Amino acid sequence: MKNIFLKLIIDIGNTRIKLALFNKKEIVRHNVVLDLSKESIDNFCKGDVITSSIVSTVRSLSNQENDFINSLECILLNKETALPIKSSYKSYIGSDRISAVIGASYLFPDKDIWVFDAGTCLTIDFIDKEKKYHGGRITLGLKMRYTALNDYTSELPLLSIKDSSSFKGDDTESSIISGVQQGIISEVRALISDYKQENNDFVVVFTGGDLSFFEKELKSSIFADPFLVLRGLNEILDYNDKTI
Repeated sequence: MKNIFLKLIIDIGNTRIKLALFNKKEIVRHNVVLDLSKESIDNFCKGDVITSSIVSTVRSLSNQENDFINSLECILLNKETALPIKSSYKSYIGSDRISAVIGASYLFPDKDIWVFDAGTCLTIDFIDKEKKYHGGRITLGLKMRYTALNDYTSELPLLSIKDSSSFKGDDTESSIISGVQQGIISEVRALISDYKQENNDFVVVFTGGDLSFFEKELKSSIFADPFLVLRGLNEILDYNDKTI
């Protein structure tokens, strides 16, 4: 069987490592692995020929991970990496945030976009139709909100995300669930509503580990894409690899 020439995307998050193979703009294969090694990458690539690759990380890498990444001769996304967008941000933008924004801009090239990445933190970023990034917000994610209530009090229990929550609780547990889950949805809706007073022609895009929660709660008012960061990394790779 003839080998396919593909691009390898590696996204190292706080808790997991996401891999993807792209053929031009299309995702051919994707997976989540627990460790970054030659064995895990070889098993994922299954003999396909990799023409180029990019690695993004939001955490410090081990010596073993650094050695492996150096052996790939890949692009390691950092503040020196050329990006296919403009930015008015005054400091370095986290690799996950900027990749999600670039992925959204690829999907909706002629739209102003609010990008929500619902992971450990909930990051909220804005990019306009001219491909200029304007910054955004960083706040607590769902799990972090539950953890904070437990960590910073002596009596409140540690809870987790529930399939449903009421507008107001009638005991301590349901009040925590309402405060966390209804609270974060109210926060998101308020931002969208406030911005609509300035501009009604924009798209709301969600991604991240808690995507399914927001997709269920907000339904048709958002566009959901679990591969947004991977798409953005692919765009950055293409922008830096003029041979593609």
